[in-house]
Amino acid sequence: MLDRRTLIVSAGASLVLAGCGQGGGASATVLRVGSQKGGTKALMTAAGVLQGIDYTVEWAEFPAAQNLLEALGSHAIDVGLVGDAPFQFAYQSGSPIQAVSAHRTEPRPSEALAIVTSAQSSVRSLEDLRGKAIATGKGSIGHYLVLRVLDRAGWTTDDVKLIFLSPSDAAAALAAGSVAAWSTWVPYVPLALAQGGRVVVDGRDYVLGYTFEVANVAAIEKKREILSDFLGREAAALAWAASHLDEYGKVLAHETGLPPAVARIAVEKNARIAAPIDDRLIQEQRVVLDTFAHAGEVKASRPLSQAFLPGLLPAAPLAKAPA
Repeated sequence: MLDRRTLIVSAGASLVLAGCGQGGGASATVLRVGSQKGGTKALMTAAGVLQGIDYTVEWAEFPAAQNLLEALGSHAIDVGLVGDAPFQFAYQSGSPIQAVSAHRTEPRPSEALAIVTSAQSSVRSLEDLRGKAIATGKGSIGHYLVLRVLDRAGWTTDDVKLIFLSPSDAAAALAAGSVAAWSTWVPYVPLALAQGGRVVVDGRDYVLGYTFEVANVAAIEKKREILSDFLGREAAALAWAASHLDEYGKVLAHETGLPPAVARIAVEKNARIAAPIDDRLIQEQRVVLDTFAHAGEVKASRPLSQAFLPGLLPAAPLAKAPA
């Protein structure tokens, strides 16, 4: 069995990717970017869109959105990609952040977000989980999925036992039988399935499929120009990835230690396109906020519209990925 410690990138690890310009001025500016388990870093490295930039991108890698958002809130990083649910959870908790660009998976894939169980488990359906422990990260997209599933089934959180764990601890707890299931996301879903696990509930029909690049408000004010440039290059990388999944998967496997076959599945399940931050998107996010609020997980005290800052993504990508 694979050593999970080689598959989970520690929250504190940081890697630096310098731009080509080495002179003074703008080339001395640093944009600190958070990446979940190699995701954004692998994408932009594979696409080659950061070649020739006149600033430095300093990467900090995290195992989950919660860790990344904590770093954003404490000004340890400037920007990072997270799902809509953890973003709403952090924003309503008072974090000094805003979403500055949006991505959407369309159509939403199966087995990208799911409640999974181990090969040894007798659990086969949601009903089998009544009264049992489900691991997930607090405020994560996995947490949101559990709340949506319970609501649709007419259950409450009292009908299961939610155990909040990091991805590495959740994987270990599932393997040991300490929890009956794990509500998780790419790349952890395909990794669990590759180890013989099963999907109990697929999240495809429970979520909207949005992810956001979220920035600290101080970075928005002080690094607006390079932040905008980075977002434009990311949009170019997403367009490139749609037709270069094999190359992207190889880089993801190298960056994270994921088995190549799992990494290839992960990039396919996580394929995204840039989406506009508009009134429709903001209203759709009301579902996410209301779900957490109705469960008593957050108080919706901050205006939803102020969580988003459109206009930083360039109208056209600033860089084109290699063909």
